[in-house]
Amino acid sequence: MSQPSLNMPGTNDAVALDAMRNKLQRRRRRTNALALTLSLAAMAFGLLWLVWILYTTLRLGIGGLSVELFTQSTPPPNTDGGGLANAIVGSLMMVVLATFVGTPIGIMAGVYLAEYGQKGWLASVTRFINDILLSAPSIVVGLFVYALIVANMGHFSGIAGIVALALLQIPIVIRTTENMLKLVPNALREAAFALGTPKWKMVMSITLKASVAGITTGVLLAIARIAGETAPLLFTALSNQFFSVNVNQPMANLPVIIYQFAMSPFSQWQSLAWAGVFLITLAVLGLNILARTIFSNK
Repeated sequence: MSQPSLNMPGTNDAVALDAMRNKLQRRRRRTNALALTLSLAAMAFGLLWLVWILYTTLRLGIGGLSVELFTQSTPPPNTDGGGLANAIVGSLMMVVLATFVGTPIGIMAGVYLAEYGQKGWLASVTRFINDILLSAPSIVVGLFVYALIVANMGHFSGIAGIVALALLQIPIVIRTTENMLKLVPNALREAAFALGTPKWKMVMSITLKASVAGITTGVLLAIARIAGETAPLLFTALSNQFFSVNVNQPMANLPVIIYQFAMSPFSQWQSLAWAGVFLITLAVLGLNILARTIFSNK
């Protein structure tokens, strides 16, 4: 009686299958290791420049800090002393007023898109325009406001700067508000409707309250977005060497002052420019940390 062969077709197929599986696993491990290495290298490359920028800002910016920085206005060329009081106040006024203008419009538009116009043609057009505004360069918005307001008024003004900053802020608030409202479960809406609650009251009392942390985060990120904008203010508010709170006249602001002083040959102006960079960086960093803290506690 003949003995069965050890090289049966079934045994050979199993060995070949195991070899193929091991080869595939080794290739996947190499691919994973390569992807992980490239990802870590990209992260390290980005962090290198970020740390370098922050280090340079801290090293040169802290050196320009003084009491006069917050109490005196911008100095004339090639003089000692001076500060950025007029630019700090001007930037705060324009950012705060732009937020008061842009936030309500953005929230109401976001509520309409999420609660009332999910499938309407007006909502589709609004979303399309909002996407364009989100990706539009800020200088385009500045030129638009220049042609709309500055050219007709005949002079630069804080009002034009406020409008330009508000136009940059509105798309961010719209997108954040719509996305946060869409995260609210439909079961809450259906429960409110089942109790006979009108839709406007349901929106005010349930969906907006449920998404208030996310909307607040979006507003803070929008403020951080416009706090350092320079291009639109060059065409709208321009600047002012003197202290002024008249929004109908050119207003000093940190971004434009930093741009002008950093490009100057005077060491005192350059020192003030770095101090202004430090203040804006600190403000934007604080707003981002606050926004992340609020969103994490949602």
